[in-house]
This record gives sequence, structure tokens and C-alpha cells, in this order.
Amino acid sequence: MNRLVFVLLDGLGAATARRCMSYLRALTEAGQARHTELEAQLPPLSRPLYATLLCGLSPVQSGILRNDDARLCPAPTIFQRARDAGLSTAAAAYCWISELCNRAPFMPERDRLTDDPSLPVSHALFYSQDAYPDDELFRDAEALRLRHAPDLLLVHSMGVDCAGHAAGADAAAYREAARTADGLLARYLPRWLEAGYAALITSDHGMDADCAHYDSTEQARRVPLWLAGRAWKDLPLPARQTQVAGLALAALGLATAEEARHTGTEEAHACR
Repeated sequence: MNRLVFVLLDGLGAATARRCMSYLRALTEAGQARHTELEAQLPPLSRPLYATLLCGLSPVQSGILRNDDARLCPAPTIFQRARDAGLSTAAAAYCWISELCNRAPFMPERDRLTDDPSLPVSHALFYSQDAYPDDELFRDAEALRLRHAPDLLLVHSMGVDCAGHAAGADAAAYREAARTADGLLARYLPRWLEAGYAALITSDHGMDADCAHYDSTEQARRVPLWLAGRAWKDLPLPARQTQVAGLALAALGLATAEEARHTGTEEAHACR
């Protein structure tokens, strides 16, 4: 059985990843991971790009073009596809993931702790504070994995993005947040791989010197992606951000490599 940990390092630009993600670079140089860079879809905002990563639609195709557009994804997400195939799902993630995948609007008293097999994200710890510490977030994710052994686990940290909005992409604080995320992956990724999970690690968008990520610049749009684990052996690296969802489905055995290449395009036609 194929299982996947999807790590979303919010706001991590490719240039900072190349400089600061030493553990992931070491895995790549040792042949234990594969690396590429992608261009984020426009507009390079978080909620629209969460939808892109989870269902394969560009923001223009999904219609989710703003961060304040709190509604369900208009096409099946990887969580819905996994749940419908009888797989178990979990997420330690920002609350917008709950709104895109489970139900909107997010109600903390109801949704922060989710344990409902009927929902696409069946088991979850959702947070709503941008400054939620990354070390706590990774502990949340590992607690979910140990308790529920999900086939699909999303690990969504906000530390890099929060540092970028506070100080900008050229600041030491932004780079240190990236190093913190890399150190946390050095702690947890070996456990996940040993347990038989494949890992997909990427970002939604980058960050610029203006403490933002709206403009069509390389700083705002260029993002890294790494693949680790046996499940990727016969799967190609994606060329577009819209292919990430299909690649995740292929790693779970829910799509072929050829289907993965065209998932975003097919979903776009289905939404018209």
C-alpha cells in the first residue's frame, strides 16, 4: 500500500531554499531525493495556490482568486479522492485547508480538532494563527500519524511565510525560518520514510523584499519541490504547479503517471 506525507512549507522561495535547506540538499546530492523548481500560478496568493496544489486547477480555473474567498474547492481535492478510494486522511494545517477541503466557514470550536471519517480530511489539527510555531505543527502532524496511521498526511507549516511577511525575503529572520523548517524535516522525514511513506515537499509561493508575494516576480513565484521515497521511482518530476495534485494521486496509486500529467487540464474542463 502506498502512503504519502505532503509537506507544504508556506512562503518558501526557491532561492532561499537553495541557500538554507541543507538537509534536503544533502539528500538530493546523495541520490535519496529528487529536486526541481516550479513557477507558482497567478495570483501567487496562499488560498488560491492551496487549491491549485490540492486539486490541480490554476486560480483562474478554480475561480478562487483571493485569500478572503472562503469556500470549498470547486473540484475534487486529493483528500476527497483518497477518502472516496477508501484511504485514510489527516492534516496538521492552517484553517484555510479545512475550508477548501471539508467545510466553510471554519469554526474553531467545531473544526480545530477534526475526527470524522465522512470528511475528506478525516483527522486533523487545524490552526488559525499565522505565528503558530513550526515545531508544534510538526509535533501535531506526527501525533496524527502515530494515532491514525493515515495513508495521506498533510504537514502545513506557516513559519517561513510569517517571517517573510514580518521582515521580507532579504532578512536573516526569513532565512532562519527556512533553516528551522529544514531542521524539523531532518528530525521527522527519516521516521516517515522508515515507516514506508513517500514524501512530497513543496511551497505555495515565495516571498519578496516588500514582505509580500503578489507581484509576478521570480522571488514571489519560484518555489522548490522535493520527492523522497520509493513511490516516486517511475514517476516524472512535475513541470507545472498544476501537476502536483496529480503526482500526489499517482504516488498513492490513485492515478497513473500519464494521468498525473493531465489531471489539472481534465479537472478544468470538468468545471466549465
